[in-house]
Amino acid sequence: MNSASITFDPAPSQPALVLPEGATDTHCHVFGPTDRFAFAEGAKFRPGDAPKETLFALHDRIGIDRCVVVQSGCHGFDNSVTLDAMLARPGRYLGVALLPRDVSDAELQRHAGLGFRAVRFNYMAHLAAELPIGEIPAFASRLAGFGLHLQLHMESGLIAEMAPAIASSPVPVVIDHMGRIDASEGRDQKAFAALMKLLEHDHVWVKVSGCERASRQDAPYADAVPFAARLVETYPDRVLWGTDWPHPNFRVDTPPDDGVLVDLLSGIAPTPALLQALLVDNPMRLYRFEA
Repeated sequence: MNSASITFDPAPSQPALVLPEGATDTHCHVFGPTDRFAFAEGAKFRPGDAPKETLFALHDRIGIDRCVVVQSGCHGFDNSVTLDAMLARPGRYLGVALLPRDVSDAELQRHAGLGFRAVRFNYMAHLAAELPIGEIPAFASRLAGFGLHLQLHMESGLIAEMAPAIASSPVPVVIDHMGRIDASEGRDQKAFAALMKLLEHDHVWVKVSGCERASRQDAPYADAVPFAARLVETYPDRVLWGTDWPHPNFRVDTPPDDGVLVDLLSGIAPTPALLQALLVDNPMRLYRFEA
């Protein structure tokens, strides 16, 4: 039994916003249960269990039909916990893998065949960087033959430094959580300008998840919504959204209410067309869900 504290609100509110049919959560995780899926040796964080059954119950409650489960660093390169969730809702749930930079072509092909659509690398202070920035284009070229893309999670101060490598990628690149910008620094900040500039490249996508992380305020994190809305308005065909459930390494002890996060979409994508693109059309196109 995992005695660590859970990182999610066990009783989220029911959102007022009704999501469109086919709505997709493109960024969430599954932790454990650790009696079946052990943490990786040397894992930097060891959260309480957040099993697939709890994720499914949340999705059913808030109106999510499709999902992309992202492998978490606490489980390392063994993507079994993510695959287990994918197989429980086949076709509707796909995955993003964590893999070492020297992964074999055979392993890339195997993961692609199982329903993984991307490989993720972290460039955050609390997580070890596995792929040097200069190697991003070369690694991306290996992914091209398997229908995989890159997903990158970086500190906001690294966006400008990483931009040339990302711009050279031969496959789509998805930037996590609005590049982890700090909403308190305003929309004229250098990091957000670098993100907007990077998105001028047609193969670069961004997840407008993480308002609760970008915000320096308490819920409902209103200071971060204008950043997400600007991204959706400017690049409506290359934006994605996710809950980031179960909210690992959140900045405060109280986990966010997922119902509140869903309702933020009313300000992030304020028209039916923008909401349809963000939650349904864009994920269908990038992740190639079955119709």
